Amino acid sequence: VQLQASGGGLVQAGGSLRLSCLTSGRGFSSYNMGWFRQAPGKEREFVAAISWSGGDTEYSDSVKGRFTVSRDDAKNTVYLQMNSLKSEDTAVYSCAAGPGLYSRRLITMTYGYSSWGQGTQVTVSS
Repeated sequence: VQLQASGGGLVQAGGSLRLSCLTSGRGFSSYNMGWFRQAPGKEREFVAAISWSGGDTEYSDSVKGRFTVSRDDAKNTVYLQMNSLKSEDTAVYSCAAGPGLYSRRLITMTYGYSSWGQGTQVTVSS
């Protein structure tokens, strides 16, 4: 499966953005989908994930209550709605796809995913 993230940009603190990740190839509905981010000089970190069924979601503590992950299997797309953005949310955001059964632990780890898309830059000005 191939993935392409979009929707990033420059926004003021307190603003909102919605990222999209369009996938191509078969089997989207069978993939767990995740969002990760990497800020300059920092390691890639988990942001949010949604199970293949859409029935389970997971968020990092830093975004819980502000970000919402969702999926539209008819459009082969996963979304990340980001509200109340903070300067510390500035990073390159990437989406990833991982086949298999949903595991709350595994879905937060980079090795839980087999395919990655190019990232989209999110910059939050304070």
